[in-house]
Amino acid sequence: MYNLFLKRFFDILIAFNFLLLVFPFLITTAIVILVFGNVEGVFFTQSRPGKQNKLFKIIKFKTMTDSRDNLGNLLNDKHRMTKFGKFIRNYSIDELPQIINVLKGDMSLIGPRPLLPKYLPLYDKRQSRRHEVRPGITGWAQVNGRNALSWKEKLELDVWYVENVSFMLDIKILWLTIIKVLKKEGISAKNSVSGNTFTGKN
Repeated sequence: MYNLFLKRFFDILIAFNFLLLVFPFLITTAIVILVFGNVEGVFFTQSRPGKQNKLFKIIKFKTMTDSRDNLGNLLNDKHRMTKFGKFIRNYSIDELPQIINVLKGDMSLIGPRPLLPKYLPLYDKRQSRRHEVRPGITGWAQVNGRNALSWKEKLELDVWYVENVSFMLDIKILWLTIIKVLKKEGISAKNSVSGNTFTGKN
């Protein structure tokens, strides 16, 4: 009952009111990125698979430049990350525009994080179950280690969420997310400013 009907209702209710609350902050952040961020544009959009593998455009604040090498290839994350981008990523502020994705129905507040489309053929049958629900801004894997976890651990936690989704679990995840963000825990994988690439074997 909750997953079929009430979860979407609460997503819209909370996301709409939260957007009204933080709208001035979002505008201020966008202006700072535009003026001082040394990046082209304010938002970063990218195709991600959602529920039932349906692709949508995820929206984030831009935290990296588009700097490329002599061959036209993007430099690695470490060399493209801006100082302000690192700050807003440390506090997950870059994720806030995804409230728009929630209101559009692409995402939920709570659910497995939407990953790259190129990973879809790499999941095994059990791991693919993470796409039985809408992806979330935060999720069970994020409050249990985030990028500090191995891919196998993260994907197993995603599937556990799908199998155990409930109102009380979502409330618990929201509360733990606030604590994790304030403590800046699990933001990056070892030796990376974001996360390691999933290969299907890690």
